[in-house]
Amino acid sequence: MTLIEKLESKQRLSYEDGVALYDLDVLTLGKYANKIREEKHSKKTYYNVNRHINPTNICKDVCHFCAYSASRKNPKPYTLKHDEIMDTVASSVKNGIKEVHIVSAHNPDTGLEWYLEIFAKIKEKYPELHIKALTAAEIHFLSEQYNKSYEEIINLMLENGVDSMPGGGAEIFDEEIRKRICGGKVTSQQWLDIHKLWHENGKQSNATMLFGHIETRESRIDHMMRLRDLQDKTNGFNAFIPLVYQKENNFLKVTDFPTANEILKTFAISRLMLDNIPHLKAYWVTSTIKLALIAQEFGANDLDGTIEKESINSAAGAASANGMAQCEFTGLIKNSGFVPVQRDSLYNEIN
Repeated sequence: MTLIEKLESKQRLSYEDGVALYDLDVLTLGKYANKIREEKHSKKTYYNVNRHINPTNICKDVCHFCAYSASRKNPKPYTLKHDEIMDTVASSVKNGIKEVHIVSAHNPDTGLEWYLEIFAKIKEKYPELHIKALTAAEIHFLSEQYNKSYEEIINLMLENGVDSMPGGGAEIFDEEIRKRICGGKVTSQQWLDIHKLWHENGKQSNATMLFGHIETRESRIDHMMRLRDLQDKTNGFNAFIPLVYQKENNFLKVTDFPTANEILKTFAISRLMLDNIPHLKAYWVTSTIKLALIAQEFGANDLDGTIEKESINSAAGAASANGMAQCEFTGLIKNSGFVPVQRDSLYNEIN
């Protein structure tokens, strides 16, 4: 059976099929990816009204792709006080946010209680607010730093009000490349193990993949296959997010950046390979809003949200520091021929 015949008959694709998909032209890939997108979600493009908070940029790890952590590339270390974080949340709640997304560096000086207390404070004051917090990389860091098992850290997160996990820290699972770009942080298998434990607690999470740096196409397909295998077991991933590498202010000497064609191919292939993950997010922060809107015709059905403020990717050159107004967001979706649908963090439709 040819690859096109497999696509036509919606057969599950193998690793070899995934690699071969890159040899197809982008419009062919877009046609088949969009067909799946429309079967699953029609013309709906999801977004949420959310606030990103990055409480500290002091980090014990040195990831070569990172421009956010305090280093000679970013010589302005900071750690927010709880009062500052609560003031930010209070201001954002007035703007109608439904989710607060808390991700930061691996700061060895803040203390485990510093994380847990801010989650509890937010949940106590705003019980209706969804807290998405702590990547698997942060959980691994806290586990090592405070000599606790992953299960113990996850139980503490649940006890203190965390509702779902973001997908950060996955980067690329290919161990050889991972060692070069972020050796020392959570391993590929540890990342998967942590999400498996989270799913076994009846909770959902996102999954990500950082691409466009020194990885290969084969690395990307391998990454997708590992996620698909775990999803077969747990069904806990609600969205896959291919993150486009940001090139400024970091230590990776990347000169061959992916074209828009390559980025759109990767979105389409993600939709075709990940048949068991319901949503594909074109995170506008890393892809630019224009390309994220085009990606809605190449399998993606989500843009993330308004975010209000973003520090991690904007430190590496993304135009996301101040987020985007909701009216502008919905207008861009409508003008692209899609139906904007506000969602909560678990993809329940709000309006």
